[in-house]
Amino acid sequence: MITKTYCAAVNGLQVTTVTVEVSINKGVMYRFTGLGDAAVREGRDRIAAALQHIGLQFPHGNIVVNLSPANLRKEGSSFDLPIAIALLAAGGTIESARLHDIMLVGELGLDGRLQPVRGALPIAIQARAERFRALVVPKQNEREAAVVNNLQVYGLSTLSDVIQLVTGQRTFSPTVVDTRQEFFQQQEAQQGLDYADVRGQENVKRALEVAAAGGHNLLMIGPPGSGKSMMAKRLPTILPPLTLAESLETTQIHSVAGKLGHHVSLITQRPFRAPHHTISEVALVGGGSTPQPGEISLAHNGVLFCDELPEFSRTALEVLRQPLEDRHITISRARYSIDFPCSLMFVASMNPCPCGYYGDATHRCTCSPGERQRYRNRISGPLLDRIDIQCEIVPVAFGALSEASPGEPSSVIRERVVKARALQAERFRAEKGIFCNAQMTESMIRSYATPDAQCLSLLRTAMERLRLSARAYSRILKVARTIADLEGSPHIAPPHIAEAVGYRRLDRL
Repeated sequence: MITKTYCAAVNGLQVTTVTVEVSINKGVMYRFTGLGDAAVREGRDRIAAALQHIGLQFPHGNIVVNLSPANLRKEGSSFDLPIAIALLAAGGTIESARLHDIMLVGELGLDGRLQPVRGALPIAIQARAERFRALVVPKQNEREAAVVNNLQVYGLSTLSDVIQLVTGQRTFSPTVVDTRQEFFQQQEAQQGLDYADVRGQENVKRALEVAAAGGHNLLMIGPPGSGKSMMAKRLPTILPPLTLAESLETTQIHSVAGKLGHHVSLITQRPFRAPHHTISEVALVGGGSTPQPGEISLAHNGVLFCDELPEFSRTALEVLRQPLEDRHITISRARYSIDFPCSLMFVASMNPCPCGYYGDATHRCTCSPGERQRYRNRISGPLLDRIDIQCEIVPVAFGALSEASPGEPSSVIRERVVKARALQAERFRAEKGIFCNAQMTESMIRSYATPDAQCLSLLRTAMERLRLSARAYSRILKVARTIADLEGSPHIAPPHIAEAVGYRRLDRL
């Protein structure tokens, strides 16, 4: 007898429906086909132990289990549950009439309990697209999968519960999540960080506001204790709120990576990822024997903060160059490739020299000119060209620190940022995949950020004196366009160009 159940294979963010076919004839062999990895093949032992624990026998005979399409790689333990149900149906233990419109995913523990799996949200989206009536997931994944409407999602705890559901012995209520209500309720939760806590540093907060308004990459240069990390961690509080579409896209990435907490349905705050400088290039951009999203993809629609940028390995920094430009990363293997999105704001900080005190009025720098130059050369020119804004931070004096009134709150800054982003959304309404000034192509720069004769003269002088690259020229125009948007100006003026040139700190060095 041949029985079929249905599940899904997740490769990156791509999900493919998989048919589990089980045939049982006379004999004593167990064969597995369908290009499953070790975790899939080891599922036989987990299934046998789980069935024994709930008082059922593993079917006897010549058993062939096939995962179709057979040429697609299947990875992970989420195939345990559909294979177990297919084995029971093929062996005559349960009826198979109700299995044709149900998708099943879940790992089995030896005691028959269902363990959480990765990628429940993209699997649910695929189940709805394939017009399945219901999706069965482990209890811990139910709210994540139930975000998808027009699909009955059942979050169950044990294999016995699944058997009772598919045979109709017991009625279970599907999990219901009001996606929009859930999204807005979670988004209203206040964050603890606020720019009102930052005393002084008005020039740096201005640079951060410009970066947030245009989605620009940013580098802060200053001595230890000047507040670089403090201000970077507050950047998400002035970014525009996530839209529902961005929230779903971000949640899918975290779901595939297994970074979504139990009983969490949606990510409603922009991600802020701050990897340590010892991170490897694979962990940063993604990959591995079973390709997983890296930190740049986990920061999609949010902020990637690299503190002490020169301390990162040279290879890790260089692999950032193309993803920062293309806003997606392709991980290629011999037989397949996987794409992950990584549209993010790249924010970094660094000291001006190895000891950290070059240019500090209160500390003496102990570094030689050669040491300072070698330290800065750890960041390549092409990577620096991809950073639109480079600003210097000077420590706030104790007197000013103790007397300064609270700074401008994040909510006020965010209002200006949201207004500037609204202007950009209207400007790029006809452009596919472009949402902010930092994403403009060269042709768009010519259309939307063309300098007049006075601005062009100022820009030519800056380019010649600072010896800026062609990419830096484009970056200056993008930043100037953002500064004009913050002021509500339809055209770029010389003050906008001057401020944008002032944000090329390392070029001046």
